[in-house]
Amino acid sequence: MPGLAILCHDAAMRFFAFVLIILATAAAADPVPYRLLADQSRVGFTWYFGEDPVPGTMPVSSADIVLDFDQPANSRVLVAVNAAKSSAGNVLANEAMKGQSVLWTDRFPEIVFRSRRISRDGAGGATVEGDLTLRGVTRRQVLSARLFRPGSAAPGDRQRLTVRLEGSLSRSAFGAAGYAGTVGDRIDLDIQAFVVSEQ
Repeated sequence: MPGLAILCHDAAMRFFAFVLIILATAAAADPVPYRLLADQSRVGFTWYFGEDPVPGTMPVSSADIVLDFDQPANSRVLVAVNAAKSSAGNVLANEAMKGQSVLWTDRFPEIVFRSRRISRDGAGGATVEGDLTLRGVTRRQVLSARLFRPGSAAPGDRQRLTVRLEGSLSRSAFGAAGYAGTVGDRIDLDIQAFVVSEQ
C-alpha cells in the first residue's frame, strides 16, 4: 500500500530527526575543556603598605579548566601560579615577598588553586569554592568568577574566553606573616586566564 509506506517512511524520518536533535543537544551540553594561553594569562594581586595599595603580578604556569555552561557544577578549575617569578612592585618588595617569612619561594615555588564546588551566583557569574595551597598550607577559599568573550566574537561563540577569578585572602592564615608591622594581612586577588576551547 503506497500511502501506508509513505506514512511509515515519514514517521521514521521524523523519529530519526528527533533522535539527531536530542544527540546534538546532549553533545552541546557536555563540559568543554579549555587550553590555557599562558603567555597572556596572569594573576594580579594587591598588597597593602599600611593603608596604601600596591599592585603586583604573578605568571600563571598551568591550568586545567573545564566549563559546563548549562550545569556549572560539572565545571572545574585548577590553576597553578609561579610565585618564584612574581613581582611585588619594586626590587626590595620582591625580595621580601619571596623570602622565608612570606612566600618562601625557594621551598614553595608554586601557588595552586583547585575548585571543589562551582555554582551560579545570581548575578551572571559564578561562585567558586576550592582549596588554595600556599607555602604548603591548604585552606578553603571562595572566589567569584566571570567569563568574557572577545569583543569581535559572534553571539554564542565560546571558542576563546577570558576566565576572571577575584577574591581576597589572609596571608597569615597560610603562615606568610612576615613584615606584619608595615604590610597588611589582606591580599586581593584578580586572576585572568585566557583560554581556547579544545573542541
